[in-house]
Amino acid sequence: MPAGIDIRQYRRMSKPRSEPAEGCGFAPLVCEPLSGEAAAELAVRLKALADPARLRLMSLIASHEGAEACVCDVSAGIDLAQPTISHHLKVLRTAGLLTSERRGSWVYYRVVSDALQELSMMLGPDLATAGTR
Repeated sequence: MPAGIDIRQYRRMSKPRSEPAEGCGFAPLVCEPLSGEAAAELAVRLKALADPARLRLMSLIASHEGAEACVCDVSAGIDLAQPTISHHLKVLRTAGLLTSERRGSWVYYRVVSDALQELSMMLGPDLATAGTR
């Protein structure tokens, strides 16, 4: 044992897996380390959702009929200026969480269900029990 290392600390150090656990049964975040690319993509989406206004906008659109809403529908439900709402919607679009379509003079936003599904699968409900395996 090298000098200056307490044996109690050494025993508690975890050793990374050399390959993913077979039949892990947990979310990918728990089963194996994320690649740099996957971590960067996940971070962009999580950062986009980390703002309370954007999270609320996502919720308003997702809970609207067909998971689609006109910008006029979401503007009425949030106490923010129109340019601020547009900025937040752009961040969500850039993160790949929303798509938009212009219909006449209005823009309609739709939730990208695959993106939310990927987030759900990446984080998964089993993270709460991951420490007990």
